Amino acid sequence: MPHEIIRSRATHIAFVTGIAAIGLVLYAWQLPPFTTAIETTENAYTRAKVTFLAPQVAGHVAEVFVHDFDMVKAGQSLVKIDDRIFRQKLAQAEAALASSRASLASNAQDCLVAEASVRAAEATLEGAKASVKVANANWERITPLLAKGVATQADGDATRAALDQAIANQHQAEAALETARQKVQSTIVGRQALEAAVTGSEAAVELARIDLDNTEIRAPQDGRVGEVGARPGQYVSAGTQLMPLVPEALWVVANMKETQLAQMRVGQPARITVDAMKRAELTGHVTGFAPATGNEFSLLKTDNATGNFTKVAQRLPVRIELDPGQPLVQSLVPGLSVVVSVDTSVTPDEGSASAPSQVSALDAEEAAPGTEIGGARF
Repeated sequence: MPHEIIRSRATHIAFVTGIAAIGLVLYAWQLPPFTTAIETTENAYTRAKVTFLAPQVAGHVAEVFVHDFDMVKAGQSLVKIDDRIFRQKLAQAEAALASSRASLASNAQDCLVAEASVRAAEATLEGAKASVKVANANWERITPLLAKGVATQADGDATRAALDQAIANQHQAEAALETARQKVQSTIVGRQALEAAVTGSEAAVELARIDLDNTEIRAPQDGRVGEVGARPGQYVSAGTQLMPLVPEALWVVANMKETQLAQMRVGQPARITVDAMKRAELTGHVTGFAPATGNEFSLLKTDNATGNFTKVAQRLPVRIELDPGQPLVQSLVPGLSVVVSVDTSVTPDEGSASAPSQVSALDAEEAAPGTEIGGARF
């Protein structure tokens, strides 16, 4: 009898242990009846638009106004490059501009003189034409007198010579007028060239002023600088990275497995657990999906056409915005590891009234043209 009791207890314990083991496996693999709508991943990190500040001009660093990890405001001066050479280049460009403007003003005066010469030549031509008329009238009067013998041949020769001289003077006046007009045209053409020179000089002054302004590197936005690599006296070339600037705006990128995306939508709520804050929890919501998996953006893509194939679930980056009004967000920095859990049972309207209603990335890719899924049409 005692042996039967012991055997019965052992069988009962083995049965319970087996059931517990099966239940544990089902729970671990999220199989029925332990299926859950919460999709969780530890492959998630905080992100921000980190800007690496670099000068646009080369030169020696004159001053550094910030230290490592300082908070800065937009427009705040961070680094100053020696600007003496750039000031002289600006002065040189301004002098060239002044010279170009003086040449243009001189050309304007030359144009006035040339136009006055045209008017004088026109007046001279009119006088020459009048002289021709008078000389021609004298010749017409004396011609019949010569035929009758009333006028002497000497008088006729003098009258004819006066007419020829008047005609020659008219031709000379016409040539002088054409020369004056060509002078005006030449002055106008020269003015166009001088105006172009003034425009070029103004551009050179503006470029020199921009280079001078670029000797002072300023913060493009509010944030915190990283390690400052600039040192006074150091020579830096254009494009040399001096320091990173991390803005205050942060978000989370969760690399979800493709098997977790079937019911995931933009606007669904998410819970973010931060390892660096003793697993403090923050809230957020899904705002977008990457256009491709991480493997597609890698330099060395996996080639499954050779050798043995082992199927590995790919991961798709999912962007999660942090909800406002959470003081702990101010303590976050980019690159922290977090654990993200997305509640896929919530529809976008329930999860976030402000979030746009979109379908999951996989549904959008598989949808045929003209198909409507989750309120979105493809």
